[in-house]
Amino acid sequence: MLAAVPLPQQPSWTTQTSGVTARLRGVSAVSASVAWASGAAGTVIRTTDGGRTWRRLAVPDAAQLDFRDVDAVDERTAYLLSIGNGAASRIYKTSDAGATWTLQFRNEDPKAFYDAMAFRNAVHGFAFSDSVDGTFVVLRTDDGDKWTRVPPAALPAALPGEGAYAASGTNVVVRDNVIWIGTAASRILRSSDAGRSWTVFTTPIPASASAGIFSLAFRDRSNGIAVGGDYKKEGEAIDNAAITRDGGRTWSLVKGLSGYRSAVAYVPAISTTWVAVGPAGSDVSSDDGKTWTPLTNAGFHAVSFAPGSRTGWAVGENGSVARVDF
Repeated sequence: MLAAVPLPQQPSWTTQTSGVTARLRGVSAVSASVAWASGAAGTVIRTTDGGRTWRRLAVPDAAQLDFRDVDAVDERTAYLLSIGNGAASRIYKTSDAGATWTLQFRNEDPKAFYDAMAFRNAVHGFAFSDSVDGTFVVLRTDDGDKWTRVPPAALPAALPGEGAYAASGTNVVVRDNVIWIGTAASRILRSSDAGRSWTVFTTPIPASASAGIFSLAFRDRSNGIAVGGDYKKEGEAIDNAAITRDGGRTWSLVKGLSGYRSAVAYVPAISTTWVAVGPAGSDVSSDDGKTWTPLTNAGFHAVSFAPGSRTGWAVGENGSVARVDF
């Protein structure tokens, strides 16, 4: 007789009042008390009491910007990335819990469109743009202040029009000296030497004008998951998840997601447990991404768990925010 396979642990989802109505696509959990979220119409919100209250933060001259990514490195320090062609793509930083913001980078290339960023710590980070004239565009900061472009010669050639989906700010991942970037063409850009040299690997996730990799997550230097699908077919899940056990060199398709998913994250305190979210629903895996179980909650665009904890937040349409606890 075969042993019964235990169902994944089900998290609790607590709906919270964000105080905003904008679409939220960025979220960054710092602890079980502190989290930041961001979205359209220059929206940035922050909680310091576990989500019981959220406070809106003002970014100067940003009312027209769409902040698709927020990366908080502690309760007072966070970076914001806005998307769009030309000057709409920007990076801001605060070091005083959002009381003031510094514009660190304003894109001047009309062909560039920045999609996401990620940080190793408070001062080392990378940002990714859609390719320009067949060349990938990657920015880096090594002091948390100035951003410089990674030399194009260090990067592989891009496919025609290759870029990334700016859906949740989670297709760039940094772990120690390793950086991964998931593209809309379902390829993985990878550097294992802190961004000095890069290689590119393919995944079996299908790609099209509306489908491909939307989110990446790695729990260590070896084990990662890529999710996505077709955002025009939210309820369809055809080969839209893949796992790697060798740091992103090779990928294997896994089944079980119940729809298009725009973000995936692992639960640090239960490292083989992962949550994937999309606008039409969410799923959980407790076996390192091999199998998935649907969750009975509303859809979200992005999800983030605090380092070392079982607590995170998910954000979505109309300012929706939910606290997620395992």
